[in-house]
Order: sequence, then C-alpha cells, then structure tokens
Amino acid sequence: MIEENRAVKIAMIVLLVIVVSTAFIGGRYMKSVSQNKKEISAISFTEIDLADVPDGVYQGEYDAGQVSAKVQVMVKEHAIEEIDLLKHRNGKGQSAEKILDKMVEKQSVDVDAVSGATCSSKVLRKAVENALAR
Repeated sequence: MIEENRAVKIAMIVLLVIVVSTAFIGGRYMKSVSQNKKEISAISFTEIDLADVPDGVYQGEYDAGQVSAKVQVMVKEHAIEEIDLLKHRNGKGQSAEKILDKMVEKQSVDVDAVSGATCSSKVLRKAVENALAR
C-alpha cells in the first residue's frame, strides 16, 4: 500500500511537470505567433516604378519569423517577366504562391492577398518589392 501511494505521488508529480511545461512552451509559442502577426501587419509597401528597373534577374527576401520568403524576379523591357519562388516558409498558415502570378499579371506588387493566406501574401509581396528595389 505504501509503495502504491508512492507510485501515485510520483505519477502526479510527473503529470504536474508535464502540464506546467506544456503550458509554458505553449505560452511562449503563442507569444511568438502574436509578435509575428504584429510584425507582418506592420509591413508597408512602396510602389516600384518598373520604368526605373533595368533588365535583369533580381533576388529579394523577407523574413518575419514564422513566415519568410526568397524570390527571384526576371525583368525584361521594364516588365516583370517571371517570379520564381526560391524559398517559402509559411508557418501554420496557408500558402500564397499564386499571388506571384497575380503580380506578373498586374505588373505590380500591389495585389490583393490570397484569401486565408494574408501573412504569406504580405511576406511574398515584400520579398518581390525588395528584389525590385535594388
């Protein structure tokens, strides 16, 4: 009976440690997610005048913690010919790769976000802007 009580106490202590650890780690994760969302919501964009961008291939990236992207943009005759996605980490959210086609079609980084992938959309737009702003 004494051994049984001791085993129960040890199990309770282990369970308590697991619960406290999970709560701590979960809290830190949620804080990180919140900070990333704030950073991404604060991203501002500057319209790029493609008339000022010489022909060439440009790389740009943007890292907002859980969401990051690296792109390669081909410019020909002051028009965006192609945008290649080199790297993309979209955390727990949806991917937004189709926004790259929208930017080529519109010839601008000023396009609507992909529904359900707002954070990814903003990071991809900023990566393309950074490539063209060089």
